[in-house]
Amino acid sequence: HPRYLGVMPAYSAADDALTTKLVTFYEHLKDSSVPSHQATVLLFDPSNGTLKAVLDGSVITAKRTAAVSAIATKLLMPASAEVLCILGAGVQAYSHYDIFTELFTFKEVRIWNRTREKALKFASSVGGPVRVCSSAQEAVTGADVIVTVTMATAPILFGDWVKPGAHINAVGASRPDWRELDDELMKNSVLFVDSRDAALTESGDVILSGAEIFAELGEVLKGTKPALPEKTTVFKSLGMAVEDTVAAKFVYDAWSAGN
Repeated sequence: HPRYLGVMPAYSAADDALTTKLVTFYEHLKDSSVPSHQATVLLFDPSNGTLKAVLDGSVITAKRTAAVSAIATKLLMPASAEVLCILGAGVQAYSHYDIFTELFTFKEVRIWNRTREKALKFASSVGGPVRVCSSAQEAVTGADVIVTVTMATAPILFGDWVKPGAHINAVGASRPDWRELDDELMKNSVLFVDSRDAALTESGDVILSGAEIFAELGEVLKGTKPALPEKTTVFKSLGMAVEDTVAAKFVYDAWSAGN
């Protein structure tokens, strides 16, 4: 079984925060009680290098990834979005559901997972009504906002299923030979990424489709590139170490204030 240890150091001058995230990735473990991704964030004092805190990196990763997807969705989703679809029922599905239902108002939330039992468990665990779908196509058809948070290595979302003008947050398939989205969807959508460099070296959806990157999300936030919510849009999320840094500093400051 492929096993990886990733090291993600970053420094934020704006927050004066220095961290390193250590993340292990064990692909397709038989013991489903153990998450595929486990992480720890080390927060240092930038002035002298002292270790200030050890934080639960798995929680931070889940929360900050969903938060970035929510930012992309706020900018890129159609104005009258009513239906949210989540493909996948793991940790990221829960974190995305939590923040999306907190920030946005959807009339319907749908979920599909390769293992139906996990989708049913998800639907019974979250705070609001969720429709469990028997196929990915059923879940996606007519959806305005789609979130893919799967362990798929080949496409599970196809362009001819997707409603024109929909917005897709593609969060899974974080390796150069893995896919969640097919070529038709990648090439016929406006593609946004968190990092061009990362997308062109790590994302199979981007590399194998040959799709052109329109903008980084940061360029839209700064106003140097338009959001184009009237188009069908894809945000390919791979995650950036600086997101962990800012999130860890936020958690540490909140904890310090309470102590």
